[in-house]
Amino acid sequence: MLKKILPLVLLATTFMYAQHSVKGVMSPKLESDWLILYKLEGTKQVFVNNTKIKTDSALIGGKQEAVGRFEFQLPATAKPGVYRATYRLEGAGFVDFYYNNEDVTFIFNPEYPQESIAFSDSEENKLYRNYLSDISKAQQSLDSIQVAVLQDPSLDLADAYKSAYSNLNNVQAKYDKLAKNRYIAPVISASLRVNSPTILNSVDAYLSSIKATFFDRLDFSNKILRNSSFLTNRTLDYIFYINYSDDLAEQQKLYKKSVNTVLSKISDKSYKRDIIEFLVDQFEASKNIEIIDFLFKEHYSKLPVAIQNAKFKKEKEALFATEIGRTAPDFSWTENGKGFKLSTLNDAKHYVLVFWSTSCSHCLREIPQLHSYMKPKSNIKVVAFALEKEAFVWETYKKANLSGWHNVLGLNKWENKTARTYQINATPTYFILDKNKKIVAKPNDINDVKAFIEKL
Repeated sequence: MLKKILPLVLLATTFMYAQHSVKGVMSPKLESDWLILYKLEGTKQVFVNNTKIKTDSALIGGKQEAVGRFEFQLPATAKPGVYRATYRLEGAGFVDFYYNNEDVTFIFNPEYPQESIAFSDSEENKLYRNYLSDISKAQQSLDSIQVAVLQDPSLDLADAYKSAYSNLNNVQAKYDKLAKNRYIAPVISASLRVNSPTILNSVDAYLSSIKATFFDRLDFSNKILRNSSFLTNRTLDYIFYINYSDDLAEQQKLYKKSVNTVLSKISDKSYKRDIIEFLVDQFEASKNIEIIDFLFKEHYSKLPVAIQNAKFKKEKEALFATEIGRTAPDFSWTENGKGFKLSTLNDAKHYVLVFWSTSCSHCLREIPQLHSYMKPKSNIKVVAFALEKEAFVWETYKKANLSGWHNVLGLNKWENKTARTYQINATPTYFILDKNKKIVAKPNDINDVKAFIEKL
C-alpha cells in the first residue's frame, strides 16, 4: 500500500510547488541583449533574475519580423505580486505584470511598453488589461460630457451624464465581480475614479471634487497595493498634476500641502518612510531643495529614529550640499601665516569660488582670463582652490600669476576632503557666492561666469 501511496504524494507535491514560466516577445527587437526581472516590494525593486534576449522571427501583421524573445523560470517559492521586466536602464524601459501562480506570456513594443502589452497566457493579467480598456472607455465617455458642460454651461446634458455615470459604475461592478478572490481584486477596486453623481457646472467645482475624493478608494494599508506601482503612481498624480500652478511660489506651497495630505493617509511608519524617500528622489530630479528640506525636516525627522535610514539622509544631504540656494560648505586655509575661513570672509559683496589645478590644460587657459577679468571688480573676490598632488608648482604659479586672490591649496587632488564635499569631478569648476556665502550660481565655464557677473 505504501508503494502505491508514495508516488501520489510525490505527484501532489510536484503540483503544489510547480514552477511557472514568464515568456516575453519584444517587437521590434532592441539592440539590448539582457533583461532583468525584479519584484516590486513597496517603493523598491528586488532583484529576481536576469536572462539574455534572443533574436528570433515572428509573423506580425502578415509579415515576418525580427523580434526579441526572453524567458524566465520562476522558482517554486516565487510569491504572487507585481514583477518588472527591465530591458533599458533609462527611460520607459520596463514592463510590469502580475504573477499569481500561473504561466505568463506576453508581447509588447519596447518603445511604448505599457500601452502595447498584450497577454496570451495569464488569466490574471488578461482580466486586468480588459478592465483597463473597458473602464477607460467608460470614464472617457463620462468625462467628455462633463467637459462639454464646463466649456458651455448652457448645455443640458444632465440625463446623458446620468446614463454615462450609471454605465461606468456597471462596468466597475462587473469587473469587481470577475476579480473576486483574485490577486488583482484590490487593484481593480481602487482604480475607479470617484466621480460626482451629478454633472458639475464650474471648473472650480470640478477640480474641488477631484481633490476632495481623490483618496476615497485608496487604501495605503493594503499590501497588494503597496507592493506595486499603483500607490506611488497615484501619489505622483496627486502631488504633481492634481495640485499644479504656473506660479512658482504658489507651486511650492501646493507641493507642501499635497505632500502633507498624502503622508497623513499613511499610518504604517515604515511605509511612510519609504514614501518619503521615494518623494525625495522625485524632487531630486528637479533639484527642488526647498521641498526636499521640507520632507526631511517636517516628516522624515519626525519618524521613530529606529526606522530612519541615516545613510540615506546623509547621502542626500551631501548630494545637495552645493546646490544653488545652499550655503557653501565651509573650509579654512592660511595666507602668509594668517588663518582664513570661507564663512568669515567679509571683503566683498560676491565671491567667485573656483576649483582648478596646475595640471589642467583648460584651467591654464581660463584662470589667466579670469584673473584679468576680475582685476577691476573691487566688490567681487576670487577664492581659487587648487587641487594638487604636491605644492611646488602651485606655489610658483600663484606667486607669479594670481596676486590679489585668496589662494587655497588642496592636496590629494581628487581625494581632497573639500573637493569631495563639493563633488568636484572636473576642473575648472565655478561657484558664485553672495556676501553670506550662499551659492547663487554654478557657471559652466568662464563665459558663464562673466555673463552672470555682468548682471550683478
